[in-house]
Amino acid sequence: MGMMDGKVVVVTGAGRGVGRGVALLMAAEGAQVVVNDIGAALDGSGGEQTPAQEVVNEIEAAGGAAVASYDSVAEWNSAEKIVQCALDTFGRIDAVVNNAGILRDVIFHKMSESDWDAVVNVMLKGAFNVSRHAANHFRKQEAGAFVHMTSTAGLIGAIGQANYAAAKLGIVGLSNTIARDMEKYRVRSNCLAPSGWTRMIASIPTDNPAQQKRVAQRMTVKAEMNAPLTVFLCSDAAAEVSGQVFAVRKNELFLFSQHRPVRSVHRGEGWTPATIAEHALPSFRPSLTPLERTVNVFPYDAI
Repeated sequence: MGMMDGKVVVVTGAGRGVGRGVALLMAAEGAQVVVNDIGAALDGSGGEQTPAQEVVNEIEAAGGAAVASYDSVAEWNSAEKIVQCALDTFGRIDAVVNNAGILRDVIFHKMSESDWDAVVNVMLKGAFNVSRHAANHFRKQEAGAFVHMTSTAGLIGAIGQANYAAAKLGIVGLSNTIARDMEKYRVRSNCLAPSGWTRMIASIPTDNPAQQKRVAQRMTVKAEMNAPLTVFLCSDAAAEVSGQVFAVRKNELFLFSQHRPVRSVHRGEGWTPATIAEHALPSFRPSLTPLERTVNVFPYDAI
């Protein structure tokens, strides 16, 4: 008996990397899996059916059940076909893992509109599209689970990734709202910030020793290490967990804090710009969040 026995799961971006690992473990835990991947390059260009079909072949060779889907998450009608594929093939849908993503890293003052639109459309709009189409069925059956892949690029900060970070942090807002809107239908929604050696990580420039060391260390973190927590969050064992943000870093699991007030100041007669500078800023200063990146928050090798 697996933790996902009898369930049907859609995993987007499942042809490689994190998504592939999730799809394989879902199947190993008893789920019937829609392996969705358009087989595009990192920047979203091109497309081929081989990656998704290879994952399906691997699942079937191990005795599992899977079907390949080659529709894009970025288009409303195309995303509906992904959900319909689950219904047509397996008769139901129980969980969605929104993992599909692309990269177009550019320093902000050089980023083009097309760089922005391409990433946001795949990641943020794509997560909305697939989730929205699945929500109709989750509501009717009064059960369902979403796991959306976020990133420390959005949760903490990154350089040259305004499009990616905005989409990834937007996914957190999307997930939190889904969790609240669909709570009465027993539908859960959570986020996970994965880590591991993937095509995206491999594309990071390594033009200085510090970057080379970080990349070498990341090569030891396998993408499939993110799968156990993803499967758990989609399973009935996580029935009480919704609206949360988790992260995986090799053998460590993290529960992230979310935006809540950390300090307040009050002035009975109201504020002026001058009194804010004189009184509020000194009070806030010890609690201001520094401009950190993931490497500053996690300064040690993954363990």
